[in-house]
Amino acid sequence: MPWLIVALGYLLGSIPTAYIAGHLLKGKDIRQMGDGNVGAQNAFRQLGYKTGVCVFFIDATKGALPILVARAASLSLPVIMLVGIATVIGHNWPFYLGFRGGRGESTSIGILFTLVTGPMLILAGPALAVLVFKKNVILASAFLFVPLPLLCWWLGLPGLQVTYSMVLPALVGFTHLLRTRGVSPAGTSSA
Repeated sequence: MPWLIVALGYLLGSIPTAYIAGHLLKGKDIRQMGDGNVGAQNAFRQLGYKTGVCVFFIDATKGALPILVARAASLSLPVIMLVGIATVIGHNWPFYLGFRGGRGESTSIGILFTLVTGPMLILAGPALAVLVFKKNVILASAFLFVPLPLLCWWLGLPGLQVTYSMVLPALVGFTHLLRTRGVSPAGTSSA
């Protein structure tokens, strides 16, 4: 049963929300728009604010949902965390789109809000303020993800959760790094 829920996480993560929104609302392939990212950030820029917000919340929900299913199945914390990683991998490398997806920020936010709720709530305010006033998603993500492990540790969360609060954002950062080096998440040149 645990591997079935891990697979469910990957499959749910693979649902390309921004791609579907692009086709339904604009009749266009979001992979051919803006930076080609199949995620909320590109949806904000290319499909508009309202659509971007919807894509963000759906992507965050698809991160939280497999975690909630894994908890309901009484799986161990390490397996629940593996479900979360599988979900982000699904978002970043969805088989539906030839393994070319998003960066996993929104999906990771949903997962982390579910697993380390207190620290995420504390950091959400400053991150949201940066997003609203600076309009810089990368800076807002840094305000959320960079202090998260330290705050988890300071609040006395178990070491496994502290470590996970570093690993999941590192996966997002790895995908960003691939993009800035001109490589799509599928391993092909994005130029």
